[in-house]
Amino acid sequence: MLAWLKTHPFAVEAFFTRSLVLTFAAPAAEVQALLPAPLVADTWQDEWAFLAVALVETRALRPKGFPAFLGQDFCLVGYRAFVRYVTPAGKRLRGLYILRSETDRRRMVLLGNAFTHYGYAHVDLSLTNTPGGGLAASSRRGNFDVAVGAPDAAVALPAGSPFATWAEARRFAGPLPFTFAVEAERRRVVIVEGVRAHWQPQAVAVARAQVGFLEALPLSKLVLTNAFLLRDVPYSWKKGRTELWHP
Repeated sequence: MLAWLKTHPFAVEAFFTRSLVLTFAAPAAEVQALLPAPLVADTWQDEWAFLAVALVETRALRPKGFPAFLGQDFCLVGYRAFVRYVTPAGKRLRGLYILRSETDRRRMVLLGNAFTHYGYAHVDLSLTNTPGGGLAASSRRGNFDVAVGAPDAAVALPAGSPFATWAEARRFAGPLPFTFAVEAERRRVVIVEGVRAHWQPQAVAVARAQVGFLEALPLSKLVLTNAFLLRDVPYSWKKGRTELWHP
């Protein structure tokens, strides 16, 4: 019964008031070492794989169809890897693998760990608007401090980004259609599909990007590649489904 509960057993909906995603590149082989089989790192030019930190202010998270007043309001930090997965039927899916999740609400820690494999932990967390239309986020316990400017079509890519254009960078900004979890002992993959009404991320310049969780991973290099900000997005997730896989 407990294993079944952690497979995202019902559809969920929410509203993202603000969402900021910073994506970092690292050597592909090193990111692959962080992933459970059968997931494979999604790479760029066979050299780089990608990790992202998503900072999201969420409103009215609830089972789909429930009234909004029954939902949970919270802030979330999600640490994700961009991955690919080939189904037993040979279908190729692209999505995210959650390394860790952090939230400012203890109830969300309990609910998140009851119904998903996303590894929720409680941290102090604040997201604040900055003068001029930017956003800042920080957590002492989560060991991060991030600040970005207002969206600007003329902003340059971060120095050292492996991408030549924002169009290339947008491929590794999210959202991706699927989120995966792996139950290794059961050789089972949990697949959750996201559904969005609209998604128009806007490029932003990064003033600060201290992300302690990613910096502590066994990676020889971690390069900021892009940053996107968006606001006011309705979002939902379908009920999770599972597949058996064989090595």
